[in-house]
Amino acid sequence: MLTKVLPLAAAAGGEDVNPLLPHTAEIIFGFVFLILLAIAFAKVVVPKFEKAYADRTAAIEGGMNEAKQAQAEAKAALEKYNAQLAEARQEAAKIREDAREQGAVIIAEMREQANAEAERIVTHARTQIDAERSQAVASLRGEVGQMATTLAGRIVGESLEDEARQRRTVERFLADLEASESARQAVGTDG
Repeated sequence: MLTKVLPLAAAAGGEDVNPLLPHTAEIIFGFVFLILLAIAFAKVVVPKFEKAYADRTAAIEGGMNEAKQAQAEAKAALEKYNAQLAEARQEAAKIREDAREQGAVIIAEMREQANAEAERIVTHARTQIDAERSQAVASLRGEVGQMATTLAGRIVGESLEDEARQRRTVERFLADLEASESARQAVGTDG
């Protein structure tokens, strides 16, 4: 309606109307509408944008804080894990060293026991051999004495049945036998 009024007024004045320039009433009406639109935009839309921006900023900062906290916890857990791992390695090395030492002690004890057992067996064997030798010598002396008595009785022609006489004869015979054996060994080692 305004546009209809204005062209008539312009035509009535007889002035030339420039089609590129708007009318003054349209400029004022557009300016007032722009101010009202800016006020409405500032009252309704801008606070919603500001709230959304603040919420987004808070969410991002909260996420960053949570990420930093998670990173710090992960770093602490890693340090704790590395410390436990180092401690476990040290403990394992100590256990291995203790096992080596115990193994060396056990080996030394077993060697000592084996040596003692071997020595005991050798000593027992020597004792048994000496006992058997003594028994064999005694048995041999008895048999040799019996044979010597029988032989001497045949040679002499008298009976040597008296036990004391028999014992003296056997002892003298064995002493002569040992003396002749010693003499032979002395001659054999000198020659």
